[in-house]
Amino acid sequence: MTDILVVRGAVKSYGAVQALRGADLTVARGEVHALCGDNGAGKSTLIKLVSGVESPDDGTLSVAGREARFAGPHEALAAGIATIHQDLGLAPRMTIYQNIYMGSELEKRLLGIPVLDRAAMIAGAQGFLKQLGSTLDDMTAPVENLSGGQRQAVAICRALRWKAEIIIMDEPTAALGVRETQQVLKLIRMLKANGVTVILVSHNMNDVVAVADRVTILQGGRSVQARATDGLSADALARLIMDERAA
Repeated sequence: MTDILVVRGAVKSYGAVQALRGADLTVARGEVHALCGDNGAGKSTLIKLVSGVESPDDGTLSVAGREARFAGPHEALAAGIATIHQDLGLAPRMTIYQNIYMGSELEKRLLGIPVLDRAAMIAGAQGFLKQLGSTLDDMTAPVENLSGGQRQAVAICRALRWKAEIIIMDEPTAALGVRETQQVLKLIRMLKANGVTVILVSHNMNDVVAVADRVTILQGGRSVQARATDGLSADALARLIMDERAA
């Protein structure tokens, strides 16, 4: 597989606090790549640089072989990188299709006047959810009535609507029960099956070894290890993180 995202020597400071000290990240196209490490290791800061929320003080970022420097999340999104934050960023009282098309609504002309094309958005929303194997069928249902796993599906569909090639998922199973967690892991597998690259930020080692192809471990603002997860247990991964911390 070719590399779709490469970060080299990323440095980022906030005053006297140096959050990143030359971090590296290489993600292959179509893989699920986990980012792990203790609190304060630099995971959130690295993701902010990739998603355009922050700019690096030093280092390089390339997407699909082209060097990039984002002035904001909109530029990262234009480059095919979408981030699903832990709070999902959904509007609970709006419907499923409205959330999926939020900010990119479809229009049609009625007697020469542009109006929202509700039918097309409902059909489009159904199509995106079908890609994920979701059983949701009422696109007019408000998001506040959905389970945690179903809300993740809606957030992912919005990223697909934006034509994202890389989807960053920040702690997607946090505060979810066992059944909903399995739903989210299934969604991640479906994304991979559809050729979407996923960067998974997680403290849950069981989730990581269940779906990730590779993992990068951060410690103290540096990338200390990058390896395949094949044959790696959750306990072994946790020990790797602890060993790096001790080192």
